[in-house]
Amino acid sequence: MSQLSPNHVHIWSTNLKLLPSAIDKLSKILSSDEIDRANKFHFERDKNRFIIARGTLRKILSTYLNIEPKNLQFTYSERGKPYLPDASILFNLSHSQDLALYAITTVNSIGIDLEYIRPMNDAEGLAKRFFTAQEYNLISQLPPQQQQETFFKIWTCKEAYLKATGDGLAGGLEKVEVCLKPEQPIQFMSINGDFQEASRWYLYQFIPESNYIAALVVAGKNQSLSFWQMNNTEI
Repeated sequence: MSQLSPNHVHIWSTNLKLLPSAIDKLSKILSSDEIDRANKFHFERDKNRFIIARGTLRKILSTYLNIEPKNLQFTYSERGKPYLPDASILFNLSHSQDLALYAITTVNSIGIDLEYIRPMNDAEGLAKRFFTAQEYNLISQLPPQQQQETFFKIWTCKEAYLKATGDGLAGGLEKVEVCLKPEQPIQFMSINGDFQEASRWYLYQFIPESNYIAALVVAGKNQSLSFWQMNNTEI
């Protein structure tokens, strides 16, 4: 694995379906508060996904910091974003269905969001509720199938930004305006109506697997990306 340098982002992926023996192994490197969070899930499937996602996060971070995974101590922001105090790296993670993504960098604020593209009954109505007027107008003019895909494209960009800033969804999806134009990369149009602020952020959207859509947001331009996979056999 290459070393991280400024303006370099590593994006890791892992599958969240593992044998019970592997899940048990990962649970042993979690902290007591992570175990408490896992035990609060109503469904065993969701509990296992959480254990795998957080255990894998510890495994990945340990390769950069040369610290045993179980010895990593996370701190949380007021909005619940995890980080490592005094560490040389910044990170963010997202998981949906059976896939998890992790974004690792050294300097800049970072956020990543992953969504499984599932059937939606009212993409247009949700867009009207949560998106800007221009974004809603765009979606309302599309056929139903394209409405669904476009909704998730816009949503992931907005949520990745709000995760990068640490605001979370409480920060307001409507304050982040996304520009979708044919044959052009997706980009931020404005943040709180500020075009200059929007230009400060690097936005990259990609399809990690079939039926998934993801977005990465990093403070600063000209980021270089490397993609890595944590296979089940490595965990």
